[in-house]
This record gives sequence, C-alpha cells and structure tokens, in this order.
Amino acid sequence: METLSSPSHQTLISANFTSRSAYSNGISLPSPLVKIHRRRFAAGVKASVAVDQEKKVALLRIGTRGSPLALAQAYQTRDKLMETSSELAEEGAIEIIIIKTTGDKILTQPLADIGGKGLFTKEIDEALLNSDIDIAVHSMKDVPTYLPDKTILPCNLPREDVRDAFICLSASSIADLPAGSVVGTASLRRKSQLLHRHPHLIVQDNFRGNVQTRLKKLKEGNVNATLLALAGLKRLSMTEHVTAILSIDDMLPAVAQGAIGIACRSDDDRMADYIAKLNHEETRLAVACERAFLLTLDGSCRTPIAGYASRDEDGNCLFRGLVASPDGTKVLETSRKGLYTYDDMILMGKDAGEELLKRGGPGFFNS
Repeated sequence: METLSSPSHQTLISANFTSRSAYSNGISLPSPLVKIHRRRFAAGVKASVAVDQEKKVALLRIGTRGSPLALAQAYQTRDKLMETSSELAEEGAIEIIIIKTTGDKILTQPLADIGGKGLFTKEIDEALLNSDIDIAVHSMKDVPTYLPDKTILPCNLPREDVRDAFICLSASSIADLPAGSVVGTASLRRKSQLLHRHPHLIVQDNFRGNVQTRLKKLKEGNVNATLLALAGLKRLSMTEHVTAILSIDDMLPAVAQGAIGIACRSDDDRMADYIAKLNHEETRLAVACERAFLLTLDGSCRTPIAGYASRDEDGNCLFRGLVASPDGTKVLETSRKGLYTYDDMILMGKDAGEELLKRGGPGFFNS
C-alpha cells in the first residue's frame, strides 16, 4: 500500500478528496482531514436517517388484537378511512399495531373463570391512553358497558349479520345431533340457550381460540359440533364451513354481536373527525339500546345475557332481551317496541333490563 506523505501529494488529496477514494484506496489522510470528513459523513447519515424516518411516520395508528378476525376488522376500518380521507390514502399514512390482551394470553380457562371485564380491550385502551395508538378497533360485544376516562367511542361501522352459525361434520342441524353429542362453545349465552332447547346435548364450555383454532379442534374430533358468530365467518370469507344458520328465535345474539366499534381519545378532535365519517347511525343506535339493557343488568361473563335491537318494516325499533341460568333450566325473555331514536331506544333497553331484574330476583343473577 502506498503512503503519500509529501506536501504536494497532501495538497492534491485535500483538493480532490472524496470518501470513496480516500477509504477504498487505502490512502492515509492527515488527521484533521479525516476528522472533518467523518463529521460531515456522520452528519449526512443522520440527516438521511431523519428524512427516512419522517417519511415513515404514520398519520394514524390503529390498535387491534392480533387474531385473523380482529385484523380483518382493522383492515376494513383502514380501507374505509382511506376512502373517506384523501390524506390517509397515501402510502404509509395508516399503521396497524397489534396488541395482545389478557383474553388472548390466557387460553386454558373458560372466560367466566378468568373474571373481570374488558378481557379483550384493557391493554388496547391503555395503549390508546398512552398515545401509543390513535384509534382502537373493537368487536363491540367485547367492549365493557363503561369506557375508560378520557376515551370516547363515537363510531360503529355497518353491522354484519347478527345470527349464529351451526357447524358440524356429521349432522345437518342441531336437532339431528344424537343424545350425548358434545358441542363446543366458550359462550355461556350460547350454552344456556342450547341446553334450554336441547337438554340431551353436552356442552364443552372451554372451547376457546380464534375461528381457525376452533374449526381445527372440530375437525380433529374434540367436539361433535360448534357454534360461531356468522359475522366473523363472513368477514373472514369462511362461510363454506357453515352447516346451518340459526334463527333469532332459536338463538338470540349477544349484545352488539356483529358490530365493530372505533374509539379514540376524548381530546383528539382530529381522530374524532376521521372516524365520524365512518359511523353508521342505525347500527350505533341499535348497539346503544342493547348496551343500555346490558348495563341495567350489570351483566358479567358469568351471566348468560342476549339482546338484539332492529328496525322493523314500519321503521320502529323492536328490542328483544333474554337472561338465563348457565345450565339453561331457567330462561327469562322480554321485548319492547318504540321509535327508532336514541332517547327512546335507551329507555327501551333500560326498561327491559329492569323488568328482567325484578322477574329474576337477586338469586337468579348471583347463581
């Protein structure tokens, strides 16, 4: 390797210096020149990284659970945001952030045994409050009747089909299942209504996991049949697995089943404006009615509760509510009809809840 040390050579180098020629050719530079170039080179790298990072900063961060269904709902929300706000349609403007919740982490116990509310929302709410995300996308049936302070949930997307699906590899309907057949479901609502009408069946109530996991368990013969929300199967494009769709009369849905809710911080007007464009008012009112019913009953994971508000052919609200004992031996039902307006529907939900509280008595809900 040649070392250039004469004054003339040094002058030539300083006049025509480039990082590529200096370092790749193994030329030894005077110390001051090396330091100056390194500082400039480092500054250039930092500036380049800063510009690159600036390009990648999302305008809106969506928080969601990581299951295929939750992600499908998050992507649906993203697509609607891109359609309604042009700045969000730019590449990289929206980021989806996966958050693992308590309900996702504990899969070996029935939900009723884990206890507490917000099993599938608490960690997402915390991320929202900590400004780690800008909006949270929830399955509304997972959202507790209270919202954390400093958050709002002003938006519901158009509701999907609220009915439940019967899935079985050996029978075409629930009625065709032989006595002693095992049906897997983690839902006490489904368990109680199923046993109420079909007491000869057995329910495995720790049948948990995402849709794909439960279908795999069914295929492996862990159970003879299962029940899943039709809305989720539709959003995942997996309706080919459906054996039969249960009518509302046979299986009243969970409160807010099939509805997606979007929350943001109460002081974030920009996010509130973005998601307000997505709101489906008919769904929002129906969900509010059903949640008023649930709030009045103060339902927990240990109380089988069902509720469904819909618009009838005359444009009025028809609400149906149900509470049951976990074993299905006791079922109390009621209904209300009134105007399809927020105030009227909230009153209907509350009134129906108060009726069932009186009819059931404290022992019914503490059992």
